[in-house]
Amino acid sequence: MSEPILELRGVCAGYGNIQALREVSLKVLPGEIVTIIGANGAGKSTTLMTICNIVRATAGEVLYQGRPITGLSADRLPAMGLCQVPEGRRIFPRLTVQENLEMGAFLRKDAARKAFDLDKVFNLFPVLKERRKQPGGTLSGGEQQMLAVGRALMTRPRLLLLDEPSLGLAPLIVAQIFSIIRTINQEDDVTVLLVEQNANLALQTASRGYVLETGSVVLEDSSANLLANPDIRKAYLGE
Repeated sequence: MSEPILELRGVCAGYGNIQALREVSLKVLPGEIVTIIGANGAGKSTTLMTICNIVRATAGEVLYQGRPITGLSADRLPAMGLCQVPEGRRIFPRLTVQENLEMGAFLRKDAARKAFDLDKVFNLFPVLKERRKQPGGTLSGGEQQMLAVGRALMTRPRLLLLDEPSLGLAPLIVAQIFSIIRTINQEDDVTVLLVEQNANLALQTASRGYVLETGSVVLEDSSANLLANPDIRKAYLGE
């Protein structure tokens, strides 16, 4: 069994006096898509932000490729191959589509490879190529989500953290984005940790899942077993 690319060991975190995570432990192996599901307020997004040190862990440890990263500044992580696509996309609205993508490669020195990766993103998302000179803020919500994912891919990530990629998007766009998530996982060997409110879609995409309730992991299993679990189906799949 390979060593985890990401491991959380008893991580606690919160906001002031509010404890959002309670001894969260999880593992993501290289090449996997792993999902975290749970109700609103369960701590899913906080988990991703704690991994990236946007929210500081108050206890426990986060390891990336076997190295503790708990105290590292968030801006150092993309150069190490760990990149997050945050909830709400957060693109640069006044920059063009191409400038947004180039911002993803800002720290890279390999000009030829950057040009290759830009073409690759445009092949994955043809609509971005069509709108490459438009300001990012003029794109639709779905196009902005594609841009946010494309910008993250320009960092050449080994591990991609995705926070609610389907949020507020039409079903056709969601299907397209999740198809691309599978493609980059399978063809580019990008490991994915996915937080997604649509539990059915998340579990159909991932190989394994963790269920988070009020800041604690209450269940871990294969996606197939979680999809078949009657308690999970009732609580998160509307059955």
